[in-house]
Amino acid sequence: MSFRRVAIIGLGLIGGSIGLALRDDGLGTVTTGYDADPAVRVRARARGLVDHVCDDPGEAVRGADLVILCVPVGAMRDAAAAIAADLSPHCVISDVGSSKRTITDALTDALPGFEIIPAHPVAGTEHSGPDAGFATLFNQRWCIITPPPGANPAKVAALVDFWESLGAMVETMDADHHDRVLAVTSHIPHLIAYTIVGTASDMETVTRSEVIKYSAGGFRDFTRIAASDPTMWRDVFLHNRDAVLEMLDTFLTDLALMREAIRAGDGQMMFDTFSRTRAIRRSIVALGQDDPRPDFGRSDHK
Repeated sequence: MSFRRVAIIGLGLIGGSIGLALRDDGLGTVTTGYDADPAVRVRARARGLVDHVCDDPGEAVRGADLVILCVPVGAMRDAAAAIAADLSPHCVISDVGSSKRTITDALTDALPGFEIIPAHPVAGTEHSGPDAGFATLFNQRWCIITPPPGANPAKVAALVDFWESLGAMVETMDADHHDRVLAVTSHIPHLIAYTIVGTASDMETVTRSEVIKYSAGGFRDFTRIAASDPTMWRDVFLHNRDAVLEMLDTFLTDLALMREAIRAGDGQMMFDTFSRTRAIRRSIVALGQDDPRPDFGRSDHK
């Protein structure tokens, strides 16, 4: 099966990029969209993010065979409830959130009897809003699909095909396993970035202008992550709390060991750890998930 009519609820970076990618794929998919913010709907129309921008969520999903909720994790239940009465009985409901267990539970409660197949495209930038999207966002990036037990295999396969048509590489896994993996690879790094940038800004021994002026590459990269959408990331930490706390405890243990190595002058421990992490970086580059050029491929003036 294939999806001929796709409704996108939430027209920011991810939702807008899905719409633009579908516009460019040449398959003739009809797209509709809705965003709760009237100003976003205006920009979405101006950019042509979808074929039809609707002023009512029910209108947007009517007749769609795939509905993708691209709203913050904390807004999923309300977004689903707002479209429940207008969904086609055989449509697939999916999403793009990065905390799959709570989203699965929320959508199942709000939309009983519908085919719910959550997904998480592991792609994005620090920018948000309707002007941030671009058609190639998902090229050679992973999309993780977390079908609940009993999901229709044909519809799961159709959702896999859908994301692959947008350029993504697709894996399927259990929702709880997804949440633990992403807590390590995405959520904890964001938490560290938000914290370290806040710490630097609050230090009494330096001024904020010095933090900005003398930002070396490492701190600058933290600021890029820390510029991500605050509403989205607040909801991620609240809704993936158990996995984040588990991985945060592990990180804090490792950090304490590194602190003790520095205090004890244990250069061998530091060298061994840094060598192991360097190998991980090289593996990421080898998989095509980042740019191997110096300074991540940035030009000198950026």
